[in-house]
Amino acid sequence: MKNLHPSLQSHIDSGATTLAWCWRITRQDGQVFGFTDHDLPLTFDGTTFEPESGFTASEIRTGSDLSVDAQDAEGVLTSTTITETDILDGRWDNAEVEIWRVNWAGTGQRVLMRRGAIGQVRRGRLSFVAEMRSLAHVLNQSVGRTFQAKCDARLGDFRCGVNLNDPANRGSGSVLAVSGRRDFTAAGLAGHADGWFALGTLTWTSGANAGRNAEIMTHAFTGAAVTITLMEIPVRPIATGDAFDIFAGCDKTFETCKAKFANAANFRGFPHIPGQDTVVRYASNGDPNTGEVL
Repeated sequence: MKNLHPSLQSHIDSGATTLAWCWRITRQDGQVFGFTDHDLPLTFDGTTFEPESGFTASEIRTGSDLSVDAQDAEGVLTSTTITETDILDGRWDNAEVEIWRVNWAGTGQRVLMRRGAIGQVRRGRLSFVAEMRSLAHVLNQSVGRTFQAKCDARLGDFRCGVNLNDPANRGSGSVLAVSGRRDFTAAGLAGHADGWFALGTLTWTSGANAGRNAEIMTHAFTGAAVTITLMEIPVRPIATGDAFDIFAGCDKTFETCKAKFANAANFRGFPHIPGQDTVVRYASNGDPNTGEVL
């Protein structure tokens, strides 16, 4: 149940209302955007809510069983604020959303209806539909550790302890030549061993992808050249001269943790846990059968 300001309650009770929906969206990069289904811009709390985006909303669905309540917001890709490239680039993923009911004739009369986050974004040729999930979606996330042979820490986090800012674990380079949509040769990485950055990450510092991160699939020497292959094709094309910072990768095995990073004490996996093949192992006549693992 919402407790409305007396002035807003009086306006609703009048029977002739001037109400509009407003959405305030805060992206993960800190940028704040406002949208409204009113035909003129509205402003409150330092945010201007624009009507040009073409936002239209479905009904708000609410349940009492802790299921994830949701609302769909549809908009056109011709907006200068919401672009298809940004949607593909994931800039709107998991953005925080506030949904307000506002008296457009006097924006001081308003009430916050709910908070949530942007979930699935479905794209068409000329429009998009963003799902706005309630805070109940957090309850569906798995919490806890998994018993597995490989490490479940993220390389460089507080559980891992590896310093990714150590010059041995990072480098800076630039694109010499583009050989594919996610493949390129790089300058500035000759001081690192072959494969050192495989399964690592890359942060673009210039070019069309500046500020975006990418995962690395392979890092290899091809003759005197260093070749980088990314896991996914960037939304914006890679160009010659694009600069980047690159960080070491890890395959999460105990052997790599020990040999590559000398970090066995912080390994967060269970390298000696029996595998699924344990249940079908059997001793064979003629084998040493010394008690060691078969």
